[in-house]
Amino acid sequence: MSLEKWDLRKVLAELQQHDGQYHETDVEVDPDAQLAGVYRYIGAGGTVVRPTQEGPAMMFNNVKGFNDTRVLIGLMASRKRVGLMFHHDYQTLGQFLNEAVTKPVWPTMVEEKDAPAHEIIHRATDEDFDIRKLVAAPTNTSRDAGPYITVGVVAGSSMDKSKSDVTIHRMVLEDKDKIGIYIMPGGRHIGAFAEEYEKANQPMPITISIGLDPAITIGATFEPPTTPFGYNELGVAGAIRQQPVELVKGVTVDENAIARAEYTLEGYIMPNERIQEDINTHTGKAMPEFPGYDGDANPALQVIKVTAVTHRKENPIMQSVIGPSEEHVSMAGIPTEASILSLVERAIPGKVLNVYNPPAGGGKLMTIMQIHKENAADEGIQRQAALLAFSAFKELKTVILVDDDVDIFDMNDVIWTMNTRFQADQDLMVLPGMRNHPLDPSERPEYDPKSIRFRGMSSKLVIDGTVPFDMKDQFERAQFQEVPDWEKYLK
Repeated sequence: MSLEKWDLRKVLAELQQHDGQYHETDVEVDPDAQLAGVYRYIGAGGTVVRPTQEGPAMMFNNVKGFNDTRVLIGLMASRKRVGLMFHHDYQTLGQFLNEAVTKPVWPTMVEEKDAPAHEIIHRATDEDFDIRKLVAAPTNTSRDAGPYITVGVVAGSSMDKSKSDVTIHRMVLEDKDKIGIYIMPGGRHIGAFAEEYEKANQPMPITISIGLDPAITIGATFEPPTTPFGYNELGVAGAIRQQPVELVKGVTVDENAIARAEYTLEGYIMPNERIQEDINTHTGKAMPEFPGYDGDANPALQVIKVTAVTHRKENPIMQSVIGPSEEHVSMAGIPTEASILSLVERAIPGKVLNVYNPPAGGGKLMTIMQIHKENAADEGIQRQAALLAFSAFKELKTVILVDDDVDIFDMNDVIWTMNTRFQADQDLMVLPGMRNHPLDPSERPEYDPKSIRFRGMSSKLVIDGTVPFDMKDQFERAQFQEVPDWEKYLK
């Protein structure tokens, strides 16, 4: 195992050795909408309104209202950059994370003196305590319900401490010591723990860690069935780095925090207490979400009562993401790819070579599956693979199936198959009346009353762009001469 400890600062030091992957600026920027507005042009990508592009991670060193605090955005807003940070081929990150899930390296505890995240401690009992002045949480747009923590890893445990979990949620700063947290019903283990505490009318201790090694951030987004109830996803990050994630006891709550974070917030999810998400703005909107639209403000978010904010002493880094950016694709999409690969390999081994969840689906709504057919008995197995993916991930809406000669990371190649290896009257499968992600604005009864009875239902689609096995010889691509040293002609 590596002796040098992994954290965000080590990752950034490595990243700066690669041209075009990191940029920082001392020009003053306002965290209220302007910071995200600037990065929209530089490198957000994803489903962000055009114009946007893939660009470097960006560090803002001069943030209005926050002396000595830096804000980092876009760290994971490029699949190739994630590959660089993980020291792995970006095209096979799904397989890489799948392996990490099966061979976890569990976290370890360290003493307070070995936890940089606790170098500076602000307690809610301090006279001037105000999270809105301590935490440089940006807004994505002027319509946001407030400043959001968009990439904070929430750690919590069951009441008997037998199970623990880490997850990422949208969290809005509502007051000097109050945060609203959106926990999607039935989708997170943290939610199950919170229900247990609420039934007992007890506050649930949690920590929120911000500014992390992306191995932690991406690993934390795994969901059931890949990581079952009680599986702590910090083990995935440990496997990626071959080094356990270091934890430290909270200073004001009975819960652990990530010791090498830039910031941690401590507090309690309060039982039987709810807050209107846009209580301070009344815009009716929350923040931009991964499908590319502003999310509706939730009328009844669960409430976190903050008891402390801790951070590093030297220029702490507040990390943020733009909701519909390529970062969401990396955080949500790559673990989903890993999960689909794991599922189909168990059911139909050797038939699905690779999986890609592209930016067009925000990492969750669309999957492209690369299929390998060896003989006539494999015909139809591709559609079986699509059904397996749907059965495991209710948020998945569209599956595109392609042959093994198609580059699934090149949307031109994928769409080419739909124009030359696809007939709509026989190669479309429509599955109406299924559950999907409630943030898709088309999933409402007034859009499709015949199939959608309640918000969050959807018709799902399979596009089978694979060639029938008995016709493969009629679909061979034009073959060009192999020239291994082609790059010399560019010198």
